[in-house]
Amino acid sequence: MPLKKEDVFQLARDAQLYAGALIPGLDDDHEPHFDTLNPFTQQVIGRVQQCNGGHVDAAVKAGRAAFESGVWSRLSPAERKRIMLRWAALLQERHEELAALDCLDAGKPITECLNTDIPDTIHTIAWYAEAIDKLFGKISPTASDNLGLIVKEPIGVVGAVLPWNFPALMLAWKAAPALAAGNSLVIKPAELTSLSAYRIVQLAHEAGVPKDVLTLVTGLGEETGKPLGLHPDVDMVSFTGSTEVGRLFLTYSAQSNLKEIVLECGGKSPQIVFEDSYALEEIADSILSAAFWNMGENCSCGSRLIVHKSVKDKLLKILQKRLVDGWKVGDPQDPETAIGPMIEPAHFEKVCGYIKTAKGEGAKLIRGGEALKLGAGMSVEPTIFDGVTAEMTLFQEEVFGPVLAVTTFETEAEAIHLANATNYGLAASLYTSDLRRAQRVSRAIKAGTVSINCFSEGDIATPFGGYKTSGFGGRDKGLEALEQYVQTKTLWYGG
Repeated sequence: MPLKKEDVFQLARDAQLYAGALIPGLDDDHEPHFDTLNPFTQQVIGRVQQCNGGHVDAAVKAGRAAFESGVWSRLSPAERKRIMLRWAALLQERHEELAALDCLDAGKPITECLNTDIPDTIHTIAWYAEAIDKLFGKISPTASDNLGLIVKEPIGVVGAVLPWNFPALMLAWKAAPALAAGNSLVIKPAELTSLSAYRIVQLAHEAGVPKDVLTLVTGLGEETGKPLGLHPDVDMVSFTGSTEVGRLFLTYSAQSNLKEIVLECGGKSPQIVFEDSYALEEIADSILSAAFWNMGENCSCGSRLIVHKSVKDKLLKILQKRLVDGWKVGDPQDPETAIGPMIEPAHFEKVCGYIKTAKGEGAKLIRGGEALKLGAGMSVEPTIFDGVTAEMTLFQEEVFGPVLAVTTFETEAEAIHLANATNYGLAASLYTSDLRRAQRVSRAIKAGTVSINCFSEGDIATPFGGYKTSGFGGRDKGLEALEQYVQTKTLWYGG
């Protein structure tokens, strides 16, 4: 059950009260702040500190000093593991509080926060904690009078720049492997969704992560994200967000110290349904989840349904009925709500603009397409367009809203071509009962994650990231994520 609204507001206030201790040298009473709003009501729910380059510099200097001191970087793996497991335990104790913060701050349905986002956040931190003391270096094959050791060392000071669509979970995806590897970390949450980051970092400190090892800078991208990207003493930045901003971080690296950059950016993920798929009723819920989960504000959103023309009409009838029966649009604090509001007015207008453009380009609206007068009026009902061609804007550009584009095909080769006919390559799904076809098509699709007969991003053990303009430099999740937070060093002993 969702927490009472008055409890959620109190939790939001409690979370932002801790801010002054998170940024070295920051006087909470005299620093500028900005309001953070509830997307459903557009009411103020808290005040977030508006940091600038000076705060970023202070956080980086503190992180560097902590790193060089060895207070975390040279702590035994077993001790880092103990502290991070304690962190996960504290998060578990506060899981309802964290769910309420993300629900209120991001407009995410409370049921989704309670059942998916926060449990996955906690599991991510615990998983990397458990991995710390199970990673080994290598001994190279040498002559008998030499010894070659290949060791992994923490990279140093890491900047993590987070998106607004999964505030708590994306923090865990970055912070858990970075800290597990022994780095210092400066986190910059999205300015629209900073509240859960305050609380998560506070609990990390309570668990025993040194305060200077894990710091938080909040504020606008130009004022905090850019200085972090340009800072000459930051060794790496891990960014999740738009492709446009991701390009900027590559530029910042080139303009500064050639710091490592890892990008997880946008997507326009296809869902391919072949004529030999399992019963359409069995796959309908997966298709809808891919398209409309988290209001479509998801980089791996399956926003393009590429379906064989012989089964399209039947499938669309099933999808429309399931939407009516099971996808309620409303107040995200209502446990029956499946789709909440868009994150902010500018994004709401952007999504509505894509719907208008699709109509103007000749796509056929068969479901939805309306803004609903709920709360502050920023909710968009699940929308389906048929007859979308590869040249249309809706086929090519990321909407980041609950809008599904339907395109038909006749041959396997055409389906593969359509799936790959965008600049993105983050995720894809395909549905077929032919195992050989599943193998052929999954290998031919240019995407970092391809799910077969389901919609999934995998689990914490599987790496996540994209091809083409969807990703660069590394992967989140899995043991592969640890690789981007360490340096490889060779130690050569002579005879």
